[in-house]
Amino acid sequence: MWQNFPLWPERASTFANNVDLLYVFLIVVTGFFTLLVFAMVVIFAVKYRQRPGHTATQIEGSYALEATWTLIPFGLFMVMFVWGAAVYMQEVQPPANAMEVFVVGKQWMWKLQHPEGVREINALHVPVGRDVRLTMISQDVIHSFYVPAFRIKQDVLPGRYTTLWFHAIKTGHYNLFCAEYCGTLHSGMIGEVVVMDPSEYQAWLAGGSSEGSMASSGQKVFTELGCATCHRSDTQGRGPDLAGVFGKPVQLDNGTTVMADENYMRESILNPGAKVVAGYRPIMPTFNGIVSEDQLLSLLTYMKSLSQTQRENAGNQALPPVHTGRTEQAPSGNTKVQ
Repeated sequence: MWQNFPLWPERASTFANNVDLLYVFLIVVTGFFTLLVFAMVVIFAVKYRQRPGHTATQIEGSYALEATWTLIPFGLFMVMFVWGAAVYMQEVQPPANAMEVFVVGKQWMWKLQHPEGVREINALHVPVGRDVRLTMISQDVIHSFYVPAFRIKQDVLPGRYTTLWFHAIKTGHYNLFCAEYCGTLHSGMIGEVVVMDPSEYQAWLAGGSSEGSMASSGQKVFTELGCATCHRSDTQGRGPDLAGVFGKPVQLDNGTTVMADENYMRESILNPGAKVVAGYRPIMPTFNGIVSEDQLLSLLTYMKSLSQTQRENAGNQALPPVHTGRTEQAPSGNTKVQ
């Protein structure tokens, strides 16, 4: 019914119906009360206009009237709040097993990379029926990743990772826009999301790149920067063990605790003195200006892979020496890139 209606984009994700129903509810409620107010203004202006023999009666007090205009708007507001909060919480909590894609916004293009190593410019290929989690950052100014058919939009910020996820339910090509003014060619920052059958996606992925996975690229950068010198799995290391760090709480030397997520790892690489892990000295040099955003994403993917490997091994196999280490005893699980 709505396919040919130009102001109603196609619904192509699991979010679309909930977002549209909430939007329609808000429009109906606000439209109804807008018309009601204007109708009452006209009615009262005509009924109580100045003329001989007609005067308005002053209402000194009416508990029923006051309760009516208080409780009805309050009830409608609570419906909007609870409904909107439910939709919001669904959109900001990606499933644990979601497929990952990394996004870098840049004037004026979208650079995307899959963990398998395939890179894309202004296009994102994903399989239908699969949860997809986007980890995004800007290389210059604020951008905004917006796919109308999926009803998703998230600001992409310089210096900090933001996340977004979706679950496509239809194959096809869907517009990708930047929804935040980002410079003179903002209107040309356009791409597409290509949703494919799983078998077609695997064939596309297999023929996309021969450079290796992001984790292997991250391990190469890790070695080239000399990180393996301090982050070792024996007693000769001067930095904490990175295996199993990601997604775990980390105790700092000031007594506070932070979660080892993407933003914490990024800050640990670019500004290692900002949050120092308890039990370690702030001796790690900064790599700000040395590694690019693409290299940072590869390093983060490699660090995540260390945690994944540790979970799979369940402590039964020793990690290779390149994977990190420490010289001082620290609380279990409390580690940081140093």
